[in-house]
Amino acid sequence: MFKKCMGDPSLIIPTENIGIKDSLSYEEVPVEIFDRQVKRLRNKEIASVKVLWRNHLVEGATWEA
Repeated sequence: MFKKCMGDPSLIIPTENIGIKDSLSYEEVPVEIFDRQVKRLRNKEIASVKVLWRNHLVEGATWEA
């Protein structure tokens, strides 16, 4: 049975500024790299960078491997 879900309007991205293609996809462009870090595991090191994307806010910056 499905339950009713209340959506959060702050999570909706306006589509007027985004060039959406007919296939309902768009290209994300990185704008700035905020931070770099290296996670050390037992046998290897994983490098990550924090990236700000064109159509997102600073709070929406993500860590990318």
